[in-house]
Amino acid sequence: MNIRSLLAVIVFIIVVLVAVPVLIAKSGRWDFYYTLTSVALLSIASAGVWFTFYIGRINIGQGAYALAGGYVSAVLVMKADMNFWLTLPLAGIFCAVLSVFIGMPILRLRGVYFAMVTLILTEVMRLAALALPVTNGAKGITSIPLPGAVSIGGVTLLPDFNTLENPKLAFYLVSATLMIICYGVLWRIVNSRLGHLCRSLQQNEELAASIGVNISWLRVLAYSISSFFGGIAGAMFIAVSQSIYPSSFQVADSVNFMLNCFLGGLGYVFGPMLGTLVLYFGWDLLFSTGKYQLLIYSSMIILLILLLPNGILSLGLFNRKIKADKHRDQEGQ
Repeated sequence: MNIRSLLAVIVFIIVVLVAVPVLIAKSGRWDFYYTLTSVALLSIASAGVWFTFYIGRINIGQGAYALAGGYVSAVLVMKADMNFWLTLPLAGIFCAVLSVFIGMPILRLRGVYFAMVTLILTEVMRLAALALPVTNGAKGITSIPLPGAVSIGGVTLLPDFNTLENPKLAFYLVSATLMIICYGVLWRIVNSRLGHLCRSLQQNEELAASIGVNISWLRVLAYSISSFFGGIAGAMFIAVSQSIYPSSFQVADSVNFMLNCFLGGLGYVFGPMLGTLVLYFGWDLLFSTGKYQLLIYSSMIILLILLLPNGILSLGLFNRKIKADKHRDQEGQ
């Protein structure tokens, strides 16, 4: 990472964790915290979808893993009396393991066939949540307590959210930090040897297999990482809302996760983050249009995809930077 990129990351972190809370405090619009928390968590789930695109698969089933992660966390908190912060990684691990068993057969499919199978996963998970006794059926799980304190060696790392004056601010800071960590991990994976191998699957699986790449193992690994992101996003959502139902994540949510990636840019690691921000706020801003909201929203999405097929990050400003980097690399060679 060069100096310019490092400075950009530092500025972004300062804006997200410092400037935004200060501005919201001055404006008095505390409801913005919930909105921005939702954007952060949705962008984490969308990051997982983006990673499956990175191996050449169209994933429209991320809502299934978000729902599964939410239920795992809720059940462990309510029935096993476990601290939420411990259930958060467990929810992600559960979804990653579950995705291995689901992914081994379906990842053999490509293109629209894989997309069609993943499309029904969210509905299957919803029906499972309705049928299983542990999930409490259609009643869902409600009155989930706020996260408790986390202490190591007598030092409190995270306070008990029940004792805070403004838990919305705490949820925002935790969710934004989690988003930054997830995208940092994703960026590191993409720019590692593993990421280069994953990209080879997107370009030509047969050629990758011919030079010794274990494409079956790689596909399952990438899919499990994607599902892990979905699981922790779902678990955080239930902590914020303090309830979960079989309809908490639906097929429409899985489609939106995919749209976030398309809009931001499939060729950019941070594309899903920008796409989530634009789509979420775009929908809210059009609320005043009433019955025309969905029509205008859909038309704008279609226009953006037609005019910017490679996403918002493919605008001229970013393209010039990419060309400059390529030119610099060629000169170095």
